[in-house]
Amino acid sequence: MVLQTRECNFSTPDTSVRGPWAPQGPGGMSRTGHTVVAVMLGTILLAGVFGNSVVFLVFVKYRSLRTPINLILLNISLSDILVCVFGTPLSFAASLKGRWLLGERGCEWYGFANSLFGIVSLVSLSVLSYERYTVVLQPTQVDVSYFRKAWFCVGGSWLYALFWTLPPLLGWSRYGPEGPGTMCSVQWHLRSPANISYVLCLFIFCLLLPLVVMVYSYGRIWVAVRRAGRINLLTAQRREQHILWMVLSMVSCYMLCWMPYGIIALVATLGRLGPISPAVSVVPSILAKFSTVVNPVIYMFFNNQFYRCFMAFVRCQKEPESIQGE
Repeated sequence: MVLQTRECNFSTPDTSVRGPWAPQGPGGMSRTGHTVVAVMLGTILLAGVFGNSVVFLVFVKYRSLRTPINLILLNISLSDILVCVFGTPLSFAASLKGRWLLGERGCEWYGFANSLFGIVSLVSLSVLSYERYTVVLQPTQVDVSYFRKAWFCVGGSWLYALFWTLPPLLGWSRYGPEGPGTMCSVQWHLRSPANISYVLCLFIFCLLLPLVVMVYSYGRIWVAVRRAGRINLLTAQRREQHILWMVLSMVSCYMLCWMPYGIIALVATLGRLGPISPAVSVVPSILAKFSTVVNPVIYMFFNNQFYRCFMAFVRCQKEPESIQGE
């Protein structure tokens, strides 16, 4: 492994503190900028905790939701709510103060935890899309083996995420401050061969690969529904439209929340366009955290079972009316 120098890009001026973890003045964000970021993070925190908590409550209340495919959906909500509990509050507090508050170890924990939970969510999204694809093309009666497969997918998503998030703690790249110095992540700006190779692997295997799986799976689902529609036009038209909106929503939200972060990381790593200002770099980070709000909303409305159970939950009904599979 290539040894890397410790760099820091904390940006809020603070002349009373100096050292590798002290804020730096040039290129930093204004007090107003930090306040705006704090407001957005606070909103994301509340909405993310509320939305994903509702998913858990609905899942616990209605036994009919305990299907293999919904276990994967629940895993997405689990990773999202862990980000809201262990990550977002730290960056929210740092934005209020205009500087990171927990030192080097706290920054490494924040970078590791947010990367871990984020990759679990991304991988689970792709696994969920593929499982939906197999269910649509090969519908069979659910049995115990399907639950084992679902648990294997859940456990596999966490192991896969650990495989890609532990290396910075062991010397392959490293975690440190990013953007305005109120958040932490992989040190994109380091130009060593080890760091560049790690960032490229992270981009390919944790961002592009899940996207390819999602596009392939949802695309095949839509093609299959269109073919079925040619045989039975009266019953397939609504389902085809539902699938189309699901495909567009899934892929669009994935691109909106995660691709800007990946692109900015690549640009910062390869340094093709020069240094990136804190104000610009903080936007992709906020969009990535916004996925914790978007995921429960989208999957609630594009999963017939969850939607019907959610409406029954709102109406305080013991059982939902006429649940249908996806």
